[in-house]
Amino acid sequence: MTTHDEMARLPAMGRIGRRDLIKGAAVLGAVGAAERMLGRPAQAAAPKKGGALKIAIGAGSTSDTFDPATFTDSYMQFVGFGCMRNCLTEIDNAGKLIGELAESWTASPDAKVWSFKIRKGVTFHDGKALTTEDVIDSINHHRGDDSKSPAKPLLAPITSLKSDGDAVVITLEAGNADLPYLLSDYHIAIMPSTGDGKVDWQSGNGTGGYAVKKFEPGVRAYLERNPNYWKTGRAHFDSIEVLSIIDVAARTNALTTGEIHLMDRCDLKTVHLLKRTKKVNIYEVTGSQHYTFPMITTQAPFDNNDVRLALKFAVNREEMVQKILRGYGKVGNDTPIAPSTSFYAELEQRTYDPDKAKFHLKKAGAEGLTLDLSAADAAFAGAVDAAVLYKEHAAKAGITINVIREPNDGYWSNVWMKKPWGACYWGGRPTADWMFSTAYEAGAAWNDTFWDNAKFNQLLTAARVELDEAKRAEMYKEMQTLVRDDGGVVVPMFANYVGAASDELAHDKMAGNWDLDGMKASERWWFA
Repeated sequence: MTTHDEMARLPAMGRIGRRDLIKGAAVLGAVGAAERMLGRPAQAAAPKKGGALKIAIGAGSTSDTFDPATFTDSYMQFVGFGCMRNCLTEIDNAGKLIGELAESWTASPDAKVWSFKIRKGVTFHDGKALTTEDVIDSINHHRGDDSKSPAKPLLAPITSLKSDGDAVVITLEAGNADLPYLLSDYHIAIMPSTGDGKVDWQSGNGTGGYAVKKFEPGVRAYLERNPNYWKTGRAHFDSIEVLSIIDVAARTNALTTGEIHLMDRCDLKTVHLLKRTKKVNIYEVTGSQHYTFPMITTQAPFDNNDVRLALKFAVNREEMVQKILRGYGKVGNDTPIAPSTSFYAELEQRTYDPDKAKFHLKKAGAEGLTLDLSAADAAFAGAVDAAVLYKEHAAKAGITINVIREPNDGYWSNVWMKKPWGACYWGGRPTADWMFSTAYEAGAAWNDTFWDNAKFNQLLTAARVELDEAKRAEMYKEMQTLVRDDGGVVVPMFANYVGAASDELAHDKMAGNWDLDGMKASERWWFA
């Protein structure tokens, strides 16, 4: 078996091949994020303890709970994953996989049997020591027959989960070199076991840098520093207050008036004005975030692929990037795999073509098509404007789009995956397999188009265990082609993370796997 420490040296050897992947147990550097600060540099050499951080996030719902199996947006991701809890592994600010509650891991040569050594000396907020039982029950929390957790399909290949001294041994039905990456997913945070195979998610008790003291779903969360946090040089703030402010103008006003120190998802229409504000820095990070318009393919007329293709040809992607993202992003190609991701395939770029859209409508017998498109800025900043712009583009192809402006509150529970066509955002995933397994594999909890393509599903399973890297790349290329040409999602653009912070805050290089420094700003940032 090859250890995690040995794996960490692989990048110095050059490009990591599939065999090295199996040997080393991780894909390194897949995120490939780039960052720039617009304003005074926020980096500082020496972190300092103290201060009360106030942050506003453009998400959150009155239906939010501490159950990680229910997390659907960035608000609970930041609170539950970024502040309260830890996972077995973590993606650092350089895009590399490192151990979190697992201090090391080893894999069998076929990547079917994994042993994760659990870190000693870690305690929960209530003082309880972390055990392998906590880890096992936290993973099993997502695996039950009745589970609707988005992590369930990621964990479905597990056939055995057991304790071996201070290690947790995971056996898979087939090899998967991505398993350590998957265990960094924010849903698979470790919670205290109740001793009967269940976990206590209700209290919010965790091993993270901050313990929750007050929680008003859809309004605010107040947390205080964990004085016994096991990470050295992390969790610098005395307290953190996380506000749910979905309206971007209200978030911006709160920042400029000094009510908060940090906000996500700037209004790209006015960010040039915010740049002029004294004592405010704008951050921009390139990662794998993308904005989409998913269609439920089991409902008419979206069950007809010619209708889906017509809608893909009926959007002007370049104009959407310029008008909605103000240039802070890249044109999409109806596939979720970002250029910074391993196995990204250079496919012919789909362009705006009203005549081709009309051709596919005629082929589908759907000329003069009228559709409802649901959108809310809870989906992504500018989603309603994007839907209106899409309506203008589609009109030239003879398609009438009625833009339905949905309430922000409850968008993810009442609209997404329920109404036939809507707006959505994805933070992306570090690997192609992870992204596809989360949102495109048949039966996945977050397959928001309900797409079921037998060839795609077969390739996804085969690529996961293929030892030949060139063959695996060809499989992922074919999968991306299938998603682009048969899938139910329009991916018009990849969006940079653009947020704003008080110049009182400092930090190191920012991660790009999620917004807000990989959702870890709570423990990585400090007051200068």
